[in-house]
Amino acid sequence: MIKATQEIVYVYFFVEIGRVKKIGLISDTHSFLHPRIEHHFKECDEIWHAGDIGNIELAEKLEGMKPFRAVYGNIDGHELRARYPKNNRFELEGVDIWMTHIGGYPGKYDKRVYSEIQKNPPDLFICGHSHILKAMPDKKLGLLHLNPGAAGKVGFHSVLTIMRFELENGKAQNLEVIELEKRV
Repeated sequence: MIKATQEIVYVYFFVEIGRVKKIGLISDTHSFLHPRIEHHFKECDEIWHAGDIGNIELAEKLEGMKPFRAVYGNIDGHELRARYPKNNRFELEGVDIWMTHIGGYPGKYDKRVYSEIQKNPPDLFICGHSHILKAMPDKKLGLLHLNPGAAGKVGFHSVLTIMRFELENGKAQNLEVIELEKRV
């Protein structure tokens, strides 16, 4: 005789609220990947490159480390331009992000982005190109501007730099600037 039983199955749905995303930000590598990049980005959830990657091999190395987002820069050839956009606007952890290579900075935005950034400012505006490390608020537009400087060996910069930061509950926070090496 088979005895019928009644099973009750409880299904739980877990929603991550307030998940922290750690981001590694790099720019202007110009085909050079510093040997300490992997170490500095190992705890990151994603790596973002703000252009002038240099070659497809470098991009593929970064893609192999973590989920990867990038924009192409003015020195990047057709392979990189086919793979990555000129502008990358997306939302992550409630933060509206706009990443482009040539973007300027608060008070001196590039004319290509000026009108859009005025009428529809992101929460976080990221660019590269200048090789000048900057992290500054645009109080007028209510956004944070980041330029990680340059992590490659081509250009006038004297220190190779990258950034790390976190995104959580609609805010960018805990920004770190990392000096990889001083150029002689």
